[in-house]
Amino acid sequence: MAEKEQTQQAYPLAPTNGYARSDAEAATADSDELRRQKRKKLLVYIAAFVVFQTAIIVLFSLTVMKVKTPKFRVRSASFTTTFDVQPTDPSFSLNMNAQFGVKNTNFGPYKYDSNTVYFYYNDIQVGSAAVPKSKANFLSTKRFNVAMDLSSANLTSVNTNLASDLNSGVLPLTSKSRLSGKVELMLIFKKKKSVDMSCTMDVRIATRELENVKCK
Repeated sequence: MAEKEQTQQAYPLAPTNGYARSDAEAATADSDELRRQKRKKLLVYIAAFVVFQTAIIVLFSLTVMKVKTPKFRVRSASFTTTFDVQPTDPSFSLNMNAQFGVKNTNFGPYKYDSNTVYFYYNDIQVGSAAVPKSKANFLSTKRFNVAMDLSSANLTSVNTNLASDLNSGVLPLTSKSRLSGKVELMLIFKKKKSVDMSCTMDVRIATRELENVKCK
């Protein structure tokens, strides 16, 4: 009898129902589901981060890293000293102080070399202006003034047209030039860019003013 009791104590009876086992399995299943949800959230966060970074890179490439061609133009001019215009004996000799502008819309400075701007009347050169080496800072316009002499000394073959223009009170001129330089981005990348100037303008003889400046 004692042996039977000892045997029963050594080998306790199993639970009469499966509740204990079911609770353990449910807890394990809940833990696995929680881990799966955490992994899903992590994957969603990683995917969102990748999409965000890709969008930033694309936007950066299309804006900051995109190199645009600067613009080089005649902005204005004044005539302060010599202003000799002879409509009857068609000729002119002008001292013009012109203001030029180099507009840079890039996110880095545009460094350009020295150059020359040529002025023409009826496609014949009547003057020139030396452009010094310099730079236009990012998202800004570099303005500078250059004094020059404009003369009709080379216009012997077009005196008829010149007389008509001077008598009308307007001297039409054009300017052309080509500026060469480099746009520097992030202090590392350098992109060569050349700028062509092609401007038309009128000198109003009565008021000694430069008018109707149009540049392409």
